Amino acid sequence: MRFRVVSWNIHKGIGGLDRRYRIERISELLSSFEVDFALLQEVASDLPRAGHHAQVELLAEALGLAHTGYFPQHAFVRGGYGNAILSRHPLTDLHEIDLTIGTRKKRGALLARARMRHGRHTRSLLFCSLHLGLAGSERGEQLGRFLASEPFRGLHRRTPIVLGGDLNDLYGTLGPRFLEPEGFRRAGGLVNTFPAWLPLRPLDGVFVRGDARVVGAGAPSRGLARVASDHLPVVVDVELRGRGR
Repeated sequence: MRFRVVSWNIHKGIGGLDRRYRIERISELLSSFEVDFALLQEVASDLPRAGHHAQVELLAEALGLAHTGYFPQHAFVRGGYGNAILSRHPLTDLHEIDLTIGTRKKRGALLARARMRHGRHTRSLLFCSLHLGLAGSERGEQLGRFLASEPFRGLHRRTPIVLGGDLNDLYGTLGPRFLEPEGFRRAGGLVNTFPAWLPLRPLDGVFVRGDARVVGAGAPSRGLARVASDHLPVVVDVELRGRGR
């Protein structure tokens, strides 16, 4: 049982180089990946700078991903933005975990359970879209809070989990320090994803755990990927091991 997932900070649809709002660039690039799941960060809703669009609905329709979860960590007088999960398969058990540290900028992790059917078998797996802070001192604390939270804390080690997001991981050390000791494995090698037009830092990543095995991973860096956002997307192919029910 295989599926494709993308993790991407879409920067509210605002280009990293030209600073223009063009949500169609985001949807066109995402559509070209033919993904089954999209773990997105900085997705806007009714934000004036983003055309007052409900971006989750726009992208879900463009990608044919009918099942969605969304939580705007950042809410303003008009509109907001936050993490989203778009899926080809039904989503249940949505949870938003607050990862904000003190008075710093709000951060969070959005979790959802998907149930995939393949022939007579079905598998349940967990997806997480998260966005960590800018300060090095808060990112470790945020991951610790996430790993200690419900429902993650009670999961069986073999439960398939796909975690993706903007970790603001300047040096690529968060995986080895915090996630790998908890059984996570990075999808592919360490790849620079920021800034999109000249990637110098591996801020973004996808990690899997349990009965999820990575069979392909990459960060497209040409064409629209260089201009649609200030981050590059990370695209991963995953295979579920074991048999479902």
